[in-house]
Amino acid sequence: MYSAIARNKRNTVFIILLFLALITGLGWLANYVYSPQGSYGILILTVVVASGYALVQYFMAGRQAVAMSGGIRITRKAEHPRLWNIVENLSITTGTPMPEIYVISDPAPNAFATGRDPQHAIVAATTGLLEIMDDSELEGVMAHELGHVRNYDIRLSMVVFGLVVAVGFISDMFLRMAFFGRNNNNNGNPIVMVFGLVAIVVAPLVASMVQLAVSRQREYLADATSALTTRHPDALASALAKLEAYGRPMRKQNSSMAHLWIANPLKPGMMAKLFSTHPPIDERIERLHTMGRKF
Repeated sequence: MYSAIARNKRNTVFIILLFLALITGLGWLANYVYSPQGSYGILILTVVVASGYALVQYFMAGRQAVAMSGGIRITRKAEHPRLWNIVENLSITTGTPMPEIYVISDPAPNAFATGRDPQHAIVAATTGLLEIMDDSELEGVMAHELGHVRNYDIRLSMVVFGLVVAVGFISDMFLRMAFFGRNNNNNGNPIVMVFGLVAIVVAPLVASMVQLAVSRQREYLADATSALTTRHPDALASALAKLEAYGRPMRKQNSSMAHLWIANPLKPGMMAKLFSTHPPIDERIERLHTMGRKF
């Protein structure tokens, strides 16, 4: 169990370093071609803009996610006692503050968590999830979601999202300069134009793939955290199997928050599978069964 968590953390660090190397490489290339005297204005501007956007999202992402999903906050135990009791018990077990709890009226079984830290946590579950899960399965799902909060996954997601913005900004700037830039060193240079075209097409695609890889790693880590918390990984495996069997697209779909849900909320398709923010459920179930055999 602990080795799985450590491995996922190492992989995520490696991916983030790769992401930073991609941004640095693009920024260095743009500055080398268009500012040979050593000015780093393009790179600095990109980092500032991306950091500012990520900072805003850092404080607003949780409320935005709840608003986009149509969640309604439950403020007392009597409204949804089973869900309230499970979340409260998990909070006590893990020593984390009681999060805000939201219920989303949607027959699609799903759940998500957000919040920049455990003190500002939000967990949400759909009515479809509450209907099909027994107590142990629901506990596994909620432990998974609280695992995202305890592991600071939403903070990581915001950092990665800001880096994606930076890659896109640098690529777009580089392409514009390739076509419209005026510089004594490279005016009209066809090689520069080719580099610009390659950068604008390839770099954002690579950035998006890295973002997806980070999201997938965090899903594995949240599964492992849930298993460690409940000591019952087979319950979460059973819940994931039900999500696979009874899953359907959410009524309110938004690709920008797809990575938050425990199961992909978007309409399935070839491209959706290729750029899915979630690893295959079969793989997640197999990992959980493997963890269960080691307990």
